Amino acid sequence: MAADVDKSTQGEDGSRDPGQIGIPRPGTRLGSLTNLMCVCLQEESVRILGTEGLFLFSSLDTDHDFYLSPEEFKPIVEKLTGTKRCYLPTFSSPLQLDSMTKSKDGFLGVSHSSLSGLRSWTSPAQPSSLFSASQFRAFLPPKNKVDVGATWWVIPSELNIFTGYLPNNRYHPPTPKGKEVLIHSLLSMFHLRPFIKSRFAPQGTVACIRASNDFYFDIYFRIHAEFQLNEVPNFPFWFTPGQFTGNIVLSKDGSHVRHFHLYVPNNRSLNVDMEWLYGASESSNMEVDIGFLPQMELMSTGPSTPSIIVDEEGNVIDRKESSHEPIQFVFEDIIWSSEISQEEALHQIEVTYYPFKKVDYLPFSDAFERAEAENKLVHSILLWGDCNNYIEIIPIPVTIVELSLNEGSGRTLRETVLESSPIMALLNQSFISSWSLVKELENLEKARLHLESYNFPVEMMVALPNGTIVHHINANYFLDQTAMKPEEEGATFSFTGSFEDPSTSTYLHFLRESLEKAKQYLIE
Repeated sequence: MAADVDKSTQGEDGSRDPGQIGIPRPGTRLGSLTNLMCVCLQEESVRILGTEGLFLFSSLDTDHDFYLSPEEFKPIVEKLTGTKRCYLPTFSSPLQLDSMTKSKDGFLGVSHSSLSGLRSWTSPAQPSSLFSASQFRAFLPPKNKVDVGATWWVIPSELNIFTGYLPNNRYHPPTPKGKEVLIHSLLSMFHLRPFIKSRFAPQGTVACIRASNDFYFDIYFRIHAEFQLNEVPNFPFWFTPGQFTGNIVLSKDGSHVRHFHLYVPNNRSLNVDMEWLYGASESSNMEVDIGFLPQMELMSTGPSTPSIIVDEEGNVIDRKESSHEPIQFVFEDIIWSSEISQEEALHQIEVTYYPFKKVDYLPFSDAFERAEAENKLVHSILLWGDCNNYIEIIPIPVTIVELSLNEGSGRTLRETVLESSPIMALLNQSFISSWSLVKELENLEKARLHLESYNFPVEMMVALPNGTIVHHINANYFLDQTAMKPEEEGATFSFTGSFEDPSTSTYLHFLRESLEKAKQYLIE
């Protein structure tokens, strides 16, 4: 601290001259009276503080007026009162093994070693932890993103459809850097091997300002990360929650945390993707399954507080004990001067991750209600996995369009045609869109025709508001067709027209053909 402002000189013997510490020397522009006063102050300071004490005082007295303002004294306050800390307990429950597809046949054909890391992971790596409030500055927005509703990348994604994906055959995460350190520390409370940059897109961390006032931000965030559960000699086992989400109420200077919450959403019947290798190379066979995780959560027990409090005399008047019980403060309720709803903040984050979400994808029943009210068709995507989060990774034979191992049709649709501007424009104009998991529709009467038309892994369907299927196409067949040249025998769609991308042209053809077929149903 002193080194930043200490402008004293050293004598030949290495001693410092306190008369030159922050005090104008005689012969400068100051008058003789001022110089005399400075000399008197210097001598008085040395007498009272001693040489080393004067060094410390001078390092704090940044404007050299021999007076410490509250701002100049702030470093001493922080030293005396201790760093503000935030206590985070961990709440978690193991994955429900009976929710996995392979549990239905007693995990037939699945080696015991493959699931060893999953079966042994029954409790969090750390039941609780103390974090410095300043560590959470990683969530503060950049200077050009301070308005309510603004989104930004806390940890940018390094993947896109052209870059492919990160290797599967890994056990240990790379060393985190910068803002990655906080996310890594938080997720390490669940398991010691978190990979904060997932192998597949979506990747990274996005945040959005939900509310703001003169002193605080309420920031919502979403993290896509995964864990490696196995160790050598067992082959890798990847455990990928659909997402981590939460919010933090943080002072604008990053010195105080009023609230922190991070969790894996559990509002759907399936929220985790699992993949494990059966070999030591990238080309090894991989098994895929999905399951339900009841709870994975961190929540602060209260605002961040200092470890000790002192009075004006420097006497300790309260101290945080080792039991993590915080010093008791009374905090006023925060009144926001500008805010949006939680739902809107989360939607802004979704759109940042997934441009295709500029089209609203409603729950199945809601989509049909709106379609009837607006006299539109329902465009449905029915999946074995989750189109919205990461668990859309669906195994497809590599022979079907030259997809990399485990590249899923749900992901492929999301990152290509569903993000296409012409597709989004037509969907918003003429359709009400929905995506659903097969498992969630099994007991829904209106979904009976959809389930009868469904083929693994993903089926795109267009239906009338009464549930009648007008047109449908399987994702594998769709991708197979877009991989063929128009002149090849068996290509059912023409790619001629104003759009060069065959996937976009083919999907536009599918939607327009659905509109034409719907007219026939209406005439009948």
